Amino acid sequence: MTYYLYHIPGKKIGVTRNLEERVHKQQGYKEGEYVILAESKDITEISTLEIQMQKAFGYKVDRQLYKNLKCNKKEMKINVTEQTTTFPMPLNKLKGRLMDNIGMTWETTDGDVTITSESIKWIIANAKTSMYNDERCYVYNKAFARWFDNNSPYPRTGALAPTGIRSMDLKQSQFDLIRAWANERGLYAKGDLKTQTLKLIEEAGEICRAVLKNDHDQVIDGIGDCVVVLTNLAELINVPIEDCIDVAYDEIKNRKGKMVNGTFKKD
Repeated sequence: MTYYLYHIPGKKIGVTRNLEERVHKQQGYKEGEYVILAESKDITEISTLEIQMQKAFGYKVDRQLYKNLKCNKKEMKINVTEQTTTFPMPLNKLKGRLMDNIGMTWETTDGDVTITSESIKWIIANAKTSMYNDERCYVYNKAFARWFDNNSPYPRTGALAPTGIRSMDLKQSQFDLIRAWANERGLYAKGDLKTQTLKLIEEAGEICRAVLKNDHDQVIDGIGDCVVVLTNLAELINVPIEDCIDVAYDEIKNRKGKMVNGTFKKD
């Protein structure tokens, strides 16, 4: 399959598999009114290039990579009954498949639900192996609804949330994208906590060097790299990075002190 990176001058840069349908019919442009910037059979390559070109031309940058859009994902086939939702994999493979399907939505008798980073935690904690097939697992739909009643499903971008309510919170966060990226590359299945900790120290060192050289761009890059490593470190200990941030903020939010030599000193 070939993906096309197209440019409508003064309007946008986008990606499509079907120029006739997407550019001609849906958007109303003819040949000569747009330019093909690149072609690729690699969806990851073309998705990354799209973001880079949008930034370079000063257009609005897409929130999600093209490859992560729902229309480009092959959703897992679940079985939804009045009582349960059954997933087509054993418990030890459930988390990875859920991570691959962040954004997937389905309907139960208790309302529509969506997979996000918060809902994955709930599913993993409550899923049970099917008594009929140990290669499948399931959750009770009513328990989903009770979880919604007793918890805020919107502490951040994650949550198994009824669709249509605060829909902006159902968009993938940058943390979700980092976790999906790492999961695709086997970091959570084969990653090592000690190695990742050393990686964090390495990235922190890069920031220090960039600060000493007054290299603003490298400081930004180093901070971003540290966030990626910290996100993966948290996931390796089965604690979402968002929860770590919450714990840290709860500890400092009422802290009092003063600035001394460029550093905040608590009382």
